[in-house]
Amino acid sequence: MKKIEHIGIAVKDLEAANATYNAVLGSEHYKTESVESEGVSTSFFKIGESKIELLAATTSNSPIAKFIEKRGEGIHHIAFAVDDIKAEITRLQKEGFKLINTEPKDGADNKLVAFMHPKSANGVLVELCQEKSTSPVQSKGEGASS
Repeated sequence: MKKIEHIGIAVKDLEAANATYNAVLGSEHYKTESVESEGVSTSFFKIGESKIELLAATTSNSPIAKFIEKRGEGIHHIAFAVDDIKAEITRLQKEGFKLINTEPKDGADNKLVAFMHPKSANGVLVELCQEKSTSPVQSKGEGASS
């Protein structure tokens, strides 16, 4: 794992959250994007070498809608940048961690992503992110936030 790539924050209203984080961070978001397969709209803020990703549900049955219904708005996941997502998935499985995705899939912000189950990481949803342009693997399907 190279660095914290981003922290994902579940929000009810993306426009209102953009205004809040613009004021908090003193900068505008640089990108918005929809990931239709996950029923989510995203907005990204750059903070040094890391990012904040705001996630708002676009459908009532999306993972973000379910998260907000159960826990309310707040931190949804932490994402780590990796050079080789397939190798990292294999390494984590060998270490005994439970992964939600055993194959990378398309995510937001030009990334391949895979998620580790929160039960394997002290209640934290962990996302692995790899830039598609550096990808030695083909993505499997679409989806995921980020």
